[in-house]
Amino acid sequence: SSNFGNSLSMVGGSLLLPFLPALPSQLLLNNLLYDLSEITIPNDRVDADALIKPRRWQAGFIRRFMFTFGPLTSLYDFLTFFVMLHVFHASEARFQAGWFIESLAVQTLVIFVVRTVGNPLKSRPSPLLLLSVGTCLAFAVGIILSPLGNLLGLEPPPAPFLLLLVGMIVTYLCLVQLVKRWFFRHNTL
Repeated sequence: SSNFGNSLSMVGGSLLLPFLPALPSQLLLNNLLYDLSEITIPNDRVDADALIKPRRWQAGFIRRFMFTFGPLTSLYDFLTFFVMLHVFHASEARFQAGWFIESLAVQTLVIFVVRTVGNPLKSRPSPLLLLSVGTCLAFAVGIILSPLGNLLGLEPPPAPFLLLLVGMIVTYLCLVQLVKRWFFRHNTL
């Protein structure tokens, strides 16, 4: 669902912005980091009620999930676009760095909400999942702040944006939890 949302944002941003919201190298790195962060999912802890009766995944359920949660990701991507352009008056490289870190953060952190049908604060993820997500996010921030960021066309966003980003991520995860509760009341595997 996150990839679907980012695709919507990339297409929408490409149509609305005077530059690409992300360069191909930035998108590839973002996708690689996202994939690496999620590689430990098979070692994650599963809620006890999910072990009682195995369920088959259904394509219709996955499609509804993707079309429900993907646009939520895009909503926050477009909010980032607006903030970077109209609040921080960011250059192309700063804009792309802001979206790079926001998109990676919401993509990777949302796993902690959607990995359980219940309350994510009561369902403990595996230490490996926590480590892989945390490491990838730290690596992404490190890239933006290092000379490698310049090679990728990324310029560090202003510090106030990073503070605002924390608030955006928290509200995004809370919104996903609310929508998830609604979704599972109306959709079953």
